[in-house]
Amino acid sequence: MVKVYTSTVIDAPAERVWAIVRDFNGLPDWTPFCAESRIEGGEPADRIGCVRNFRLKDGAVLREKLLMLSDYDYQCSYSILESPLGVTDYLATLKLSPVTDGDRCFAEWSAEFNCAAGREGELTQLIGQGVFQGAFDTLKEKARRA
Repeated sequence: MVKVYTSTVIDAPAERVWAIVRDFNGLPDWTPFCAESRIEGGEPADRIGCVRNFRLKDGAVLREKLLMLSDYDYQCSYSILESPLGVTDYLATLKLSPVTDGDRCFAEWSAEFNCAAGREGELTQLIGQGVFQGAFDTLKEKARRA
């Protein structure tokens, strides 16, 4: 099983950042790679089990299922149901923690998945830097302006 972990400090309080990322359908608002998103079946975006169906700017389509959402812990987990990445058993968690030294928060995003032998390094780089860090960089700007 491949494990990816990315973390950063965001110069905004956890409550403000959580208000942005807790919307499971909000990827187009705070990531650089998502063109559009919808929750299948018209379900609420914070209902456990809802499925987001989104299109990347390159045209690829992914489907992800919300497994856990905690406003208390500022944390959510989801799995990939369909993706062009070639991953299976994908489980990711995004978590925010308040930083008591200043009005900031610590953000961490991790994932575990299986993939074809020989693709581990490529997918670790793509998901860790291309997806997670890229989204964090955009999120930092959005949270600062919110």
